[in-house]
Amino acid sequence: MLSELIAHITPMVKSGVTTGEIDTETRAFTEARGGRPWFLNYDGYPGSLCVSVNEEVIHGIPGKRRLVEGDIVGLDCGIDLGGYFSDSAITLPVGKVSEEADKLMRVTRECLVKGIEAIKSGARIHDISRAVFALATANGYGVVRQYCGHGVGLEAHEDPQIPNYVSPGPNPRLVPGMVLAIEPMINLGKGDVKVLDDDWTVVTLDKKISAHYEHTLAIMPDGTPEVLTSWKMPS
Repeated sequence: MLSELIAHITPMVKSGVTTGEIDTETRAFTEARGGRPWFLNYDGYPGSLCVSVNEEVIHGIPGKRRLVEGDIVGLDCGIDLGGYFSDSAITLPVGKVSEEADKLMRVTRECLVKGIEAIKSGARIHDISRAVFALATANGYGVVRQYCGHGVGLEAHEDPQIPNYVSPGPNPRLVPGMVLAIEPMINLGKGDVKVLDDDWTVVTLDKKISAHYEHTLAIMPDGTPEVLTSWKMPS
């Protein structure tokens, strides 16, 4: 259902649309199909999804802001369907965007692909982190360190945490049956971020743009990943 939701709201990302209109449609679409947008009221979060524009990295609160030509917009969505949680994110252009914005989005998508490809029999969390970090930094981009991917499934956020850099923290082995949400958050400038006064919206400290992509996937009996969410970039 989450893949269907993202396919449904992607065409709404165009000049003149408010972020609140995307939120309203997200809730209506999800509830009409028997799901629950689990972001809504999660730790007090007021939206059914996060809509993060330009220098907003994650957790942008939808509202009256209107999208304009040249923006890039991160949509981060999650559905609780009968007690099973999914999580996915995509960053989209509003009309024609700059070459540097287009490249940032492309490389960040490739970081997600590299992270998923690092999952194989015997691999560990740091293999995912290393793959994401290597590609991002090779392109001169900043990697957000304060936020990371995570386990997901029977709860919205479960262990293990999945940083987008090789951290000194836990490095568990990846085993069949794990369900993970991998989500590179990559900045055009430095990786430093701060939280705005709304206590939710995370922005780049240098005010340069940021991109965010995420898939939920399951590790199969042979140790390989199966992506459970999908989205398509507009042509």
